[in-house]
Amino acid sequence: MPTTNPRSLGIVALLLATSGWGGMFLVSKGVLHHIDPFWFTLSRYTIAGLVLMALLLPRGMAPWRKLRTHALPLALRGLAGFGFFSVMLLIGLAHSVPSHGAVIVATAPMTTQLLRWALDGIRPARANVLTALLALAGVAVVSGVLSDGSAGVSTWRGDAVALAGTIGWILYTRGAARFAELDVVEYTALTVLASWPLLVAGALAASLLGWAQAPSLGGLQASWEALAYVGVVSSTFSVLAFNYGVRALGSVTATAFFNFVPVSALLMSIALGKLPTANELLGMAMVVAGLLIHTAITRTAPALPLLTSTMPPVRTCANTS
Repeated sequence: MPTTNPRSLGIVALLLATSGWGGMFLVSKGVLHHIDPFWFTLSRYTIAGLVLMALLLPRGMAPWRKLRTHALPLALRGLAGFGFFSVMLLIGLAHSVPSHGAVIVATAPMTTQLLRWALDGIRPARANVLTALLALAGVAVVSGVLSDGSAGVSTWRGDAVALAGTIGWILYTRGAARFAELDVVEYTALTVLASWPLLVAGALAASLLGWAQAPSLGGLQASWEALAYVGVVSSTFSVLAFNYGVRALGSVTATAFFNFVPVSALLMSIALGKLPTANELLGMAMVVAGLLIHTAITRTAPALPLLTSTMPPVRTCANTS
């Protein structure tokens, strides 16, 4: 019986994951007309939590014992990765366009290097710093911050908020190294479930402070298809597919597929009839070039003691065959 090449499956999984994230930006923009970022975040991770809970059920009580043991640290990491990151990204998207958000997410591998330098004192190579600066310059070009206004409206404020939000996802990933006993599904599911009460509290608090407004029944009905896509595809299966790709191809190769997030968002946007501006094309090319050079340098550099992937790392179960 023929055996499927795991590398081929890994490539397919990574393309599916990054396409799911690229589509998320296009779908989410419309939802923000009906649901604000706080309640949108709660809605998407409520759906994701239900799907992930179903994936845990065949495993019996073992995952729930792990949840009780590590409830607080899992909740805090989930709050950073799912709460702070999602809310900031959606706030930024509300004042920008989908293709910009996809470009900003693609800078996460370089931002990880800079954050490791700030928090761990692990100074990246000069070439890595230069590629990070190239990518950030590309974001500036995409956002129109360097434009004189003739090419369109600048979105730099929204893009800056989204860029700050990526720090939450990076902190979530860094924290994953603490839970070596959790595999991919467990870490993803338990951080969502542990942080869900905090997401509820955050949405309620934001509403009481006047920062958010609970969605109406009509708004939910108008957005349910998009919410289902973001909750099931982007917030659940894209993450799991990416982690499978990491297992099959390694974190360095998998990181290179972040190139396809802005590319897929741009292609989908063109298919929907929105042509990119010259600034957007130039900025995206700068970000993609920076990421490709960064990946090539990382591949040839000595191994680092800490994981530099920007998504939750893949772990094997104790009884893996």
